[in-house]
Amino acid sequence: MTAQHPSQHSPRPASHQSAGVRWPLVAGLAAMALLWPLTGLTGVGGGGPGRAFAIIGITAVVWVGVVGFGRVPRPVLTLTLTGVAFGIVATVTSMFLGGPGLLGDGAAPWMVVPALAMDAFWGFVAGLLALAVQRGLAGTGR
Repeated sequence: MTAQHPSQHSPRPASHQSAGVRWPLVAGLAAMALLWPLTGLTGVGGGGPGRAFAIIGITAVVWVGVVGFGRVPRPVLTLTLTGVAFGIVATVTSMFLGGPGLLGDGAAPWMVVPALAMDAFWGFVAGLLALAVQRGLAGTGR
């Protein structure tokens, strides 16, 4: 029997970065887009920019907290895809319920693509913040 180098034939352990995207997590975080119609229907948070900033802030804190402190693999990709899914949920919801969503307030349908690109960008930024949280936790040994 010949000796084999351990790296030649043994399966490589899954690294933190090689794990795939957790689609149920993406869907769950994207569901936060439902805060817009829920707060609008219930009157919670009032209206105008105060409500918008509160929802954006809550969403950002939850996304970065869950992915960063949860040490979710591929945080930037995960939250970029979450941003796109968030935009899709918001667009579909506004189509059916009307209101402050993209197509609910009479915006042109061609605006969907730039809006999804903006949602992807904000997801990307949140992913960078979540990655920074993960690296900070790794540096502290937690």
